[in-house]
Amino acid sequence: MAAGTPDRTHRAGGREQAAPAGTASRRFARLRTLVFGAPRDVQDPRTHHSISLVAMLAWVGLGADGLSSSAYGPDEAFRALGDHRYLAVALALATATTVLVIAVAYSKIIERFPFGGGGYVVATELLGPRVGVVSGSSLLVDYVLTISVSVASCGDAIFSFLPRGLEAWKLPVEALAIGLLVVLNLRGVKESVTILAPIFGLFLVTHLVLIVGGVGAHLPDVPRVAGEVGHGFRAGLAELGGLGLLAIFVRAYSMGAGTYTGIEAVSNGIQIMREPKVHTAKRTMAYMAVSLAFTAGGILVCYLLFRVAPEEGKTMNAVLLDRFAGGWSLAGVPVGRGFVVVALLAEAALLVVAAQAGFIDGPRVMANMAHDSWLPHRFGQLSDRLTIQDGVLLMGGASLATLLWTRGDILHLVTMYSINVFVTFSLSQLAMLRYWRRTRASGRRRGLAIHGVAFVLCLAILVGTVYEKGAQGGWITILVTSLVVGLCLAIRRHYRSVQANLRRLDDILEVLPPHPPGPHPVLDPKGPTAVLLVGGYGGLGVHALLTIQRTFPGHFRNFVFVSVGVIDAASMKGIEEVDRVRLRTQSALEQYVALAHRLKLAADFRMEIGTEAVSVAEKLCLELAREYPRSVVFAGKLVFQQERWFQRLLHNETAYQLQRRLQLGGLNAMVLPVRVLAPASP
Repeated sequence: MAAGTPDRTHRAGGREQAAPAGTASRRFARLRTLVFGAPRDVQDPRTHHSISLVAMLAWVGLGADGLSSSAYGPDEAFRALGDHRYLAVALALATATTVLVIAVAYSKIIERFPFGGGGYVVATELLGPRVGVVSGSSLLVDYVLTISVSVASCGDAIFSFLPRGLEAWKLPVEALAIGLLVVLNLRGVKESVTILAPIFGLFLVTHLVLIVGGVGAHLPDVPRVAGEVGHGFRAGLAELGGLGLLAIFVRAYSMGAGTYTGIEAVSNGIQIMREPKVHTAKRTMAYMAVSLAFTAGGILVCYLLFRVAPEEGKTMNAVLLDRFAGGWSLAGVPVGRGFVVVALLAEAALLVVAAQAGFIDGPRVMANMAHDSWLPHRFGQLSDRLTIQDGVLLMGGASLATLLWTRGDILHLVTMYSINVFVTFSLSQLAMLRYWRRTRASGRRRGLAIHGVAFVLCLAILVGTVYEKGAQGGWITILVTSLVVGLCLAIRRHYRSVQANLRRLDDILEVLPPHPPGPHPVLDPKGPTAVLLVGGYGGLGVHALLTIQRTFPGHFRNFVFVSVGVIDAASMKGIEEVDRVRLRTQSALEQYVALAHRLKLAADFRMEIGTEAVSVAEKLCLELAREYPRSVVFAGKLVFQQERWFQRLLHNETAYQLQRRLQLGGLNAMVLPVRVLAPASP
């Protein structure tokens, strides 16, 4: 991306701006740095290393989404068994097996798509853009609900042990938690994950004690429990028949679909991982899969062993912990109550960590979709902290609105939550089945087997979830996702229409003069100088150059072409990609200089790499103004024949922002209109 390309460079709110002199401005700048952190240098290789995550930290930032689902997934599944709790052992085995199968399938996706993107990229590449946008839209809604569900579950866990009468504070506390997560993620992924890592460790320790201790304490009762399970199964079979018993099991299995919702997070977040990224991602996936299978399956077994039943105002996990450790005492000190509180606090805190997956992966999916013009291009831009700032703000705002609309009701949220993720899961597995069916590469049979089993499981859960939860509130998720898909289609249609409209300018390239022999004109620092912001070499930039010539015939003796190689989220894959952006930007500028020489004009270029066009272009223009005192800056701006309110959201205001800044700095700056004509009526 480069400055001067009207349809690809956009405003990124909140970037570091040149503050006017004054104590208030300096204080604001210091406060901003304190809250969000100092800007990072995108061209420093150490920056890419410092913001990437090793497998252990990636497990915290991304794996927490999956592991935290043990707070509500097994709860819903066990409740759905009703009086048929003897099926809990089979349900625990099915849950653990499903987690491992889906995780293995996504490990294969990581190998096939090493730059991340998850379900959106997989479906787009292998099933086509139209299917890809459905998968991507489902993921976006899913990640918004990931944040809302995780934070609401956190509130439920905390208020399970707090005194009655404090429930009125639950929703405000949850809203505050979302706000704090927004600030943490605006600072950067690694900072947010590092701060929350101790919480993740505490959850692992307390729940390991719960599961191992709970199962271990009942080892002498294994024959009795086995007998009860066998007797219950035979009685259920006699009462309901095989199909009836299977229907109850399948319903409970589907109602626990929330258990699997975080598995895809790792494949979406490969870009933030330490090199070698694929190895790190696969190790992270293994950590998450094993920990989730053990925890979710273990909790279901413990529900059965401790004869846990729902209690008003408490989660099932709170009831289980109270039965496991509530009576512990040491020298008369009720240490068991302390353990229960610590374990619930760890669970609540992990749910906040799990919300990180929504803030990490949601904006990255948005960036990939913005790169393909399904969403406004501004969602691909990075802040000076190298975060996808607009995406983080949108995810935070949408999740807060969802939380407030549902009043933090976890049953309502999970009902909405469980559907979308299995749309993406099913499409991803179907896409990989298509890939393995078409390829003759080694491992074809194994690939077909892995993704075939995963597809059947995911589709079965999706159908069961829609059947069970569609009328209970799941229809809202389906409706919202359909609206997002429709919005994406409209946005892409608009971008394609504009690009087709601007292609008429490329006709100029066919009538340009040949390269003249002889020396080129030499720049005169004291002469009138046109500083022209351009993007990639093409009809748009050439049109701007010829417009200046036509508007000011013979006035400007010097032309200096300026471009900013903008590093967006799609380019932020390492220092190698930054180098490619630099070379691409330099090549375009050299072509503009060569064209100016063909027109017998003195010309040069200036460029820089950055994450935001306006501030970097301002810096370059101010430097050129000192070198060429009689300079005028020109920048292009799309002007639509029919103005619409949404055009500012979809297209940049770079030219106007830069003009204002430069004029405040005492420089001359002009905006060159680039007309976008309305299509002719038939």
